[in-house]
Amino acid sequence: MTAPRSPRSPASRQARFQAFDLLATLVAVVAPDGTALFANAALEDALGISRRSIQGSPFPDCFTEPQLLRTALAGAGSNEFATLRYDAGLLRHGIDPLPVHVVVAQTDRRGEVVVELLPLEQQARQEREQRLLDQSQANKELVRNLAHEIRNPLGGIRGAAQLLELEVRGRELKEYTRVIVREADRLQALVDRLLQPHRRQPQVGDVNIHEVCERVRSLVLAEFPRGLAVVRDYDASLPEFRGDREQLIQAVLNIAHNACQALAGRIAAGDAQIVLRTRVARQVTFGRQRYRLALELHVIDNGPGVPPSLRDRIFYPLVSGREGGSGLGLTLAQTIVQQHHGSIECDSAPGRTDFKILIPLP
Repeated sequence: MTAPRSPRSPASRQARFQAFDLLATLVAVVAPDGTALFANAALEDALGISRRSIQGSPFPDCFTEPQLLRTALAGAGSNEFATLRYDAGLLRHGIDPLPVHVVVAQTDRRGEVVVELLPLEQQARQEREQRLLDQSQANKELVRNLAHEIRNPLGGIRGAAQLLELEVRGRELKEYTRVIVREADRLQALVDRLLQPHRRQPQVGDVNIHEVCERVRSLVLAEFPRGLAVVRDYDASLPEFRGDREQLIQAVLNIAHNACQALAGRIAAGDAQIVLRTRVARQVTFGRQRYRLALELHVIDNGPGVPPSLRDRIFYPLVSGREGGSGLGLTLAQTIVQQHHGSIECDSAPGRTDFKILIPLP
């Protein structure tokens, strides 16, 4: 018969602290004398050494100023405070120190202090992602409510114009009523596009991202058979994932169409290029949740780039960089990607614009 494990044994600690491996932040459990009792997977990745090397070693030595952590641990051990925060530099194997925000907190067990490290760059990115997500949700609610409010009076205007056309005489007057009907139809089509992602029920199934890319590639080349090269750069190891294939085709196609419009001059010159690149991203964070693997899909073009005045607003509805554009293509792409629990980003400079889609993988 196996003897029960002591609550203070290393195996028992590993079992109790296993949940820390699910966190995106860097976490260590440290004894008051500075000895590392546990390091989670995120900390292991950040330091570039195995957790076996971390555990049992002096954890303050992982910092550019170890005395700051020693002082904090001594204060936690003597109950001078429950939580202490400060900024520090985390030493990493073979690369520059990582600026981090350190949170030292007592636990309900004597002899154990939790040290949480928030990379300052990551913290700023997470706050930016959350801000963009909140803004996106607010924009979608506004647009959806506005679209619903427009539909009823728009139908009334169209109906009244049709009835008026039956009453008026004279070709010129009838042309005016037809203009009203045509413009009402154009606005109705715009409203339908605004509501499209919210009205359609997702058709979830197994998705091969390269089938999605190939479909987009064939559609783009059918529309632009000359002057444009669509280059494949695929990672064949990417697994299938659950998603709405048709919606993802629409999202990638919207981005590719946006690129084609920006490439009009280069298409005419015959040297336009779009690259469809897929990769596996590891240890990715979306909205403060960490995923072990994610799909990384890039749509890269060699166009003039997004104007600086639009870079912070390109995913907003009805914002377009070209005359006559609806400003809905990228908004709908963002909505579809977010419905797949992913994110979409844009990095643009003259001569290269990169739209990056990230979607969690199983």
